[in-house]
Amino acid sequence: MTSIKEQAAISRLLSFLQDWDNAGKVARSHILDNFIKTNQGKTSPELEQEFSQGASLFLARLTTWLRLTYMTGSCLDKLLKSIGIFLSAVSSNRYLIEFLEVGGVLTLLEILGLEKIKEEDKKESIRLLQVIANSGRKYKELICESYGVRSIAEFLAKSKSEETQEEVQVLLDSLLHGNPKYQNQVYKGLIALLPCASPKAQQLSLQTLRTAQAIIGTTHPSIVECVLKVLGTMHLEVQYEAIELIKDLVNYDVCQALLKGLVELLIPSFKETSKLQPKIFNDSLVPQLTAHLPVFLQQAAAAKAIRVLARSNMNIAEKMLHLRVVHSLLAAMGNSDHSNSQRQASLTLEYFVQVFPVVEEHVRRSMGEDLYQLFLVSAPPRPQEPRPRHTRPPPRRPSPGTHLLHTPGLVAGCGRDRRGSGSSPPPGVLPVPSLRFRSAPRPPPSPDCPGGLRQAPLAPVLRAMPRTCT
Repeated sequence: MTSIKEQAAISRLLSFLQDWDNAGKVARSHILDNFIKTNQGKTSPELEQEFSQGASLFLARLTTWLRLTYMTGSCLDKLLKSIGIFLSAVSSNRYLIEFLEVGGVLTLLEILGLEKIKEEDKKESIRLLQVIANSGRKYKELICESYGVRSIAEFLAKSKSEETQEEVQVLLDSLLHGNPKYQNQVYKGLIALLPCASPKAQQLSLQTLRTAQAIIGTTHPSIVECVLKVLGTMHLEVQYEAIELIKDLVNYDVCQALLKGLVELLIPSFKETSKLQPKIFNDSLVPQLTAHLPVFLQQAAAAKAIRVLARSNMNIAEKMLHLRVVHSLLAAMGNSDHSNSQRQASLTLEYFVQVFPVVEEHVRRSMGEDLYQLFLVSAPPRPQEPRPRHTRPPPRRPSPGTHLLHTPGLVAGCGRDRRGSGSSPPPGVLPVPSLRFRSAPRPPPSPDCPGGLRQAPLAPVLRAMPRTCT
């Protein structure tokens, strides 16, 4: 026998469900408003108490109405929020299973692909998928088995709301962790997103790819080509994320292919550059050049990425020298159609000249003495660094017992003078193409001494110096 209170509670539940069944769209919208207002954040036992142990009956009505009306979008946001109250409640595993048994995941994924549905409604669908994915590994596998990665990735590429795209990134990140069976599928889906037209989607995909790369530990063959194409973007935040991903990828087996691709981007193909030649004589100059701007943007970004990689790892810098990066940087500096390519290539070449003496010799011969001195003086300042001074630093007082010619500046000049005079290198110094680098950049020549340490009066002194000074 049930008590009077229990009978009254059952009567109220039956009355509520009858009102729902007989209500139209407007009345049901009011019922949902009251339900969301009074039950937000409640636990599963509290919901059962509210509905007299019959909360599943109301959830079944909500899921049924969702499946009948989701294509029209009628009260869809309120309906999804109401279902979310059940799924996100503490100890809600029972509600979650009931929702999945009626095809809830498929319904949510289909909502993402409908064009007539509002962006806000799709964001609520993404949040429900987050709740399902965070419930455990088997639920993540269920989403992936329902072709969820493809649907979610396509929605990320087409979404116009940055807030919604960030919610999608959270969902993809959740599908990456604790999902070994389908984490490669998520990884490939992120790579497929890189060529999309949405800059925000590219940025978020690159960020998530860094996490995926660390989890998976291996690379996909297509990632190099996709990342290099992203360097042609006009959005600096996307370019930054691409370079950060490149810094991670050089630690994997695609390092050589990645470095080779970066160097090749410094010299655009003849097929691309030849298209510009006949259009110079046309009137509509600006629109035609804009079509080829990504090639020059790639060139500038590649020069910047090479500089970042060379500064972070000396072994990578040496590998790039064997790929003829100096020749390619000199070619990029000659691109008069894009000033940023010239600037980035100049900064990168300046670094290689300062670090590798063999590069300094080749660049000096290629440019000629006058142009080389102008390059050293007019090289643009590096970002976030003080502008280099073009005056000789004040001499340091030698310590007692130390000869004046043993100062670092003269030691560096000694090595340069011996190489410039055509004499054989001293013992212990390997000839070209072996590489040596300095611990500090050579100071530029002073205005009052144009020839620097190569002046004729110092030649007898330099020839008489011991070999240890090199």
